[in-house]
Amino acid sequence: MNGVAHLAAVDLGASSGRVMLGRVEAGRLTLTEAHRFPNEPVRAGGRLHWDVLGLWRGVLDGLRAAGPVTSIGIDSWAVDYGLLDASGALLGNPVHYRDARTDGVAERVAKQLGEERLYTTTGLQQLPFNTVYQLVAAVGTPQLDAADRLLLIPDLIAYWLTGELGAEITNASTTQLYDVRRRAWAVDLMTDAGIRSDLFPPLREPGSRIGPVLADLALPGEPDVVAVGSHDTASAVVGVPAAGENFAYISCGTWSLVGLELDAPVLTEASRRANFTNESGVDGTIRYLRNVMGLWLLQESLRTWGATDLPDLLLRAAREPAFRSVVDPDDPAFLPPGDMPARIADACRRAGEPVPASPAATVRCIVDSLALAHRRAVRQAQQLSGRHVDVLHVVGGGARNELLCQLTADACGLPVLAGPVEATAFGNILVQARAAGILDGDLTALRAVLRQTQHIVRYEPRGHEAAWRAAEDRMGG
Repeated sequence: MNGVAHLAAVDLGASSGRVMLGRVEAGRLTLTEAHRFPNEPVRAGGRLHWDVLGLWRGVLDGLRAAGPVTSIGIDSWAVDYGLLDASGALLGNPVHYRDARTDGVAERVAKQLGEERLYTTTGLQQLPFNTVYQLVAAVGTPQLDAADRLLLIPDLIAYWLTGELGAEITNASTTQLYDVRRRAWAVDLMTDAGIRSDLFPPLREPGSRIGPVLADLALPGEPDVVAVGSHDTASAVVGVPAAGENFAYISCGTWSLVGLELDAPVLTEASRRANFTNESGVDGTIRYLRNVMGLWLLQESLRTWGATDLPDLLLRAAREPAFRSVVDPDDPAFLPPGDMPARIADACRRAGEPVPASPAATVRCIVDSLALAHRRAVRQAQQLSGRHVDVLHVVGGGARNELLCQLTADACGLPVLAGPVEATAFGNILVQARAAGILDGDLTALRAVLRQTQHIVRYEPRGHEAAWRAAEDRMGG
């Protein structure tokens, strides 16, 4: 470990973006927020879009606020993309993955290509908004016909910063158009799905230099842009402060990404049926995980209720009876924006569960149900991979939710280590620091920096296994 570096992490989430300034010196890492900005979807012309130009403005404002830095790394949510014409101009705002244009498309593609082929090639979990389905839904549209290149969101921001085209592999692996064993674009799948393979730029590895920032952007310090784990979960997994290999993780935010870090994909029929995904990680690893709907249920409920004191609501939820109402968080009815408490109530009625009678009861239903979904995913991941788990790390915003962390420990029968909340930004900065030569070593060595510098809260599992098992049977799914 040599020298000191100031590095900027651009972290774009589903509800907000921010630029985080990392300082790495003598094996210690500190992180401060330089700028935060909203990320609110916009509905226009019957489509739900991302306001990507608003995000771009927020990124530039944040990088200027951060001051001179050695390098910049960019991560974001997965699957969504922008289309460029032959001149490099953006052809419209990217469509939001929660838009309804992919309704029914997954079933059509599965029938055309075969579910087994899709899985054994890409290793991807069947989610209705995967990039492959978005593109099939767009086939024949004037915009796609006019496109010269497709860039996933972090690659689009990197292109605007540097003028360099490319696709970082951790995010490319979420498209369901990437061969997870060959670590290459699945050109045959693209062709058979009617998608032009020439849309997709060359792949790049985390830690590789993308290029210098364009001079006309006038950013302080003339930094380089470095590829990191550009899927935010890939960076978050780097930011898991694990000491060995026998750990599971939950990157808990809008989504709960629940899984293991493996050396090779699990492409068995049992894994496909269990709907587990194999996404490429940093240093050639595989993120073997399942997407669970996550705190989206709570976020949308709070939006419906308006101004609400969340800490007080969680305290009241903790006093509600356990398991009075449970739902499957992955019910497709919960995917779109809208009145979440009403949809939870409707799901309870359909399942014969008591309908929550208050916001506190609704929140208790959400956290009980999420803990059950975490339990199911952690146990299945172990069974399907053959990897034993001794400890469960919860990182991201959900690490602040004491009730959810304790219930997850209880449900899984494992100690939960909660934190850091900023795991994605830490993982982003750690990969940049290694690329700059400030840090050395493998992922274990990078994570040791976090264990030495970050506060981690431990939750021990409590009893009641029979009660959790009975509630899991009720949840189904």
